[in-house]
Amino acid sequence: MQRPDNSPAMRGFRHIETWVFDLDNTLYPPACDLFAQVDQRMTAFIGEFLGVDPVEAKRIQKDFYIEHGTTLSGLMTVYGMKPDAFLEFVHRIDVSGVARDAALGDAISRLPGRKVIFTNGSVAHAENVVRQLGIDHVFDGIYDIVTTAYEPKPRRRAYERFIEASGIEPSQAAMFEDIARNLEVPHEIGMTTVWVRPGIHGPERHHQISHEGAGGPHIHHVTDELTGFLNAVCLAPSTAAK
Repeated sequence: MQRPDNSPAMRGFRHIETWVFDLDNTLYPPACDLFAQVDQRMTAFIGEFLGVDPVEAKRIQKDFYIEHGTTLSGLMTVYGMKPDAFLEFVHRIDVSGVARDAALGDAISRLPGRKVIFTNGSVAHAENVVRQLGIDHVFDGIYDIVTTAYEPKPRRRAYERFIEASGIEPSQAAMFEDIARNLEVPHEIGMTTVWVRPGIHGPERHHQISHEGAGGPHIHHVTDELTGFLNAVCLAPSTAAK
């Protein structure tokens, strides 16, 4: 059900000076399912790193995701693994299935102020994806899991470290995310939040994860189509007059 207050013009974005975008399944549709490749590569890395078979590697991978927020965090905490090789290996994926999206790039470029990416992935992965989308020129910076000292969203410390590194003012920033629970802390610290709700044409596992916590007051806006939403923001009097 569409939230009744999700009109950009109704709530207003006049105060926004920084536009913060998650990367995966936010700037491109979940149907691309890039994470399926990342998932397979994580299993392979764990199997090699710990010397276990694929079944045990998958179990460890999923258990760490649940217990530590990310598989990487679990490997670092439990086994003292250095993260660089892991990040490089798991993000070495084929992004050719992601279609170029000039309309999205145009919509983002028209937003007044600074535009940045904040992702639980790596800078190299983000650069690979936005280059494939053809929108790499519209962003002023990319902040990744290294920026947050490997603390992943939705942990509060991840957002605090992002703010420290980027210098943004939360009360003047808008956060766009496909996972609803990842907007809880942004809401608490004063950011305007936009849940980019995934459509039905995507992996079931992502649909379930993305909807966790979707009914809370931390969701200020909801959109099923990011480009159209951003175009509406640009046309809204509160933003256009800024």
